[in-house]
Amino acid sequence: MARTILAMGGAGFTMEPANPALDDFILTLSSAREPKVLFLPTASGDPNVQISAFRATFGDRACRPIHVSLFRLEQHPHDLRALILGQDIVYVGGGSMRNLLAIWREHELDVLLRDAWESGVVLAGLSAGAMCWFQNGITRSAGSPAPAAGLGFLPGSMTVHRDGDPTRLPVFLDAIARGVIPGGYAVDDGAGLLFDDDQLVRVVSSRPDARAYRVQRSGERALQTAIEPELLRGATHGPRRDVPADIREFRAERYGAAGRR
Repeated sequence: MARTILAMGGAGFTMEPANPALDDFILTLSSAREPKVLFLPTASGDPNVQISAFRATFGDRACRPIHVSLFRLEQHPHDLRALILGQDIVYVGGGSMRNLLAIWREHELDVLLRDAWESGVVLAGLSAGAMCWFQNGITRSAGSPAPAAGLGFLPGSMTVHRDGDPTRLPVFLDAIARGVIPGGYAVDDGAGLLFDDDQLVRVVSSRPDARAYRVQRSGERALQTAIEPELLRGATHGPRRDVPADIREFRAERYGAAGRR
């Protein structure tokens, strides 16, 4: 059974709400006609704004969206194992990578997510929700960019927001050059890396200028090699359903009159 991960440098509904290309692409990664999609906004502290944006984005698509707030389990308890293993797709939001992993480990989600991945559940995420699958990432959890250990589902390392946060890349290159972390990938906002098992099989983007780079250690240097992505165009996962009233209202508040459609 294929084990699939989509790691995005940044984008999706929390960063490019008017550009659905990557979010639509995520839905195509499941063979289910209406995939069950679980959103984990843990890295940002389960904020209502992210949860509402998720509902606004996926509420009228051909899928069954749900979220879990680990910060509010006393109010909304779940059998986490049954819930996670019962999904087709798990989508992880951005925020603090270190905090994300600490909270996941407290609830044993690190183990549950590996079991889900091994059983064929698609894992996807952006920013901290992308770096967490690798051996290492560059996080700003403590303020300044610094290397941090991830879950190690995927070999190597990743840094995100290559074009949007110029402070991360020098730290990433230096850590690879010194052998502190293994080589890996530097990814722009709007670009995503698709892995089957531990092999990179596709690089996609939601906009023409987004790029990804393979970074390898060579002597005492870190060398970047550009990877030309495939530009995604438009919705790719079938017809949308009627938009529920609460989602229309949220879109109107967030995007103005154009969001009512």
